[in-house]
Amino acid sequence: MFGQTGMRLVSAPTFMPAYLFALSGSEFVVGLTRALQAAGTVISPVIGASTVGHRQRVLSATLITAAMMRIQILGLALSGFFLGQRALLPAIVVFLTFMGFFQGMAQVTMNTLRARVIPVHRRGIVSGTRNFLAGFTSAGVSYLAGAYVLENNLLGNGYGSVFLIAFGIATLGLGALAFTRETETKTVRPRESTRETLRAIPALLRDNPDFARFFIARALGSSGRMALPFYILYAGTQMELTGTVLGLLTTVWMITSSTSNLFWGLLADRRGYRVVMIATLTIWTLSHVQLLFVESLSGVIAFFIVMGIPSGGFNQSGQNMVLEFGDTEDIPIRLAASGSVVNFVGAIGPLLGGLIVWAFSYPALFIVTIALQLVGLLILVRWVPEPRRRHMDTGRTRNRFT
Repeated sequence: MFGQTGMRLVSAPTFMPAYLFALSGSEFVVGLTRALQAAGTVISPVIGASTVGHRQRVLSATLITAAMMRIQILGLALSGFFLGQRALLPAIVVFLTFMGFFQGMAQVTMNTLRARVIPVHRRGIVSGTRNFLAGFTSAGVSYLAGAYVLENNLLGNGYGSVFLIAFGIATLGLGALAFTRETETKTVRPRESTRETLRAIPALLRDNPDFARFFIARALGSSGRMALPFYILYAGTQMELTGTVLGLLTTVWMITSSTSNLFWGLLADRRGYRVVMIATLTIWTLSHVQLLFVESLSGVIAFFIVMGIPSGGFNQSGQNMVLEFGDTEDIPIRLAASGSVVNFVGAIGPLLGGLIVWAFSYPALFIVTIALQLVGLLILVRWVPEPRRRHMDTGRTRNRFT
């Protein structure tokens, strides 16, 4: 919960894009910086899989990657306090890129740990409750960060102070994670290098066509990340973005996503993650349609509510479905494969988004995003089965022959 709270302050589609735009005055620079952050996550999931795929215990590796992510947040905060205007923007780019690198590894190590310590039929409620609680703590902190920290430029750099708060809260989560009780698992892959792990991915997709189709659908659905950094910049064309407005919009987004995550988690435990992924991708796509007609603060607030409803559910359903598409020992490599392609979309998406806005307009960016997400939704609905049902059918077949 604390880790989620701290990370959301950095990953929210408000504070960091507004900070980058205030420093650069360029939508392209905002997109490029977010693209470089996501680029760090492209190959690192494969490194994470080769690091933990053969291990019977993964807690120590999880703690190390999580700690390295938090160090980058501390760097973001300290650079705002101690670096001059000329060096500040390059430093932010470097820290965000390294944060993305360790975030990609942590996606594999953390989810591998979750798969080993949380039963499949309880993952939805556990994830939903965590996000529910983290959403409310994040909402309170975000409002104070905008209305008090940014408005008063606390410690001489309001954004640096926000990220310092994020580092402190996320570090509390790291301390709590250290108390996880992990049991050894015997079903692991042979030790593989990063190159061997990378070479194993095509065979994995070829031998598991259901996962391959999910792989493509999730990547296309994740193209919504292309527009993510530009929501708040587009809002800035409709109104003045004060610290209070940033805090308010971030709070609305976090409260909405946290309350809906609890529902998505309960639904996933009962019906599986496929139905959650279909519902959240549908709502996310519709939110972009609504954004095309926004003209006031009330319209922007409505958008952040509609967009917040599916945001956490889509990510959680995608990550958890990966855990269910195949054998237990292949979980790290499936996480690496799916995570890498989603992160690749996240890397090139903001860069392409910045170019589209620069060459055309914000509405053009949102229309392209809608089209890509609709294709992903079609594949998900027509050609991706519920993996949990397949396991249930397999279990019944085995029972009949034993």
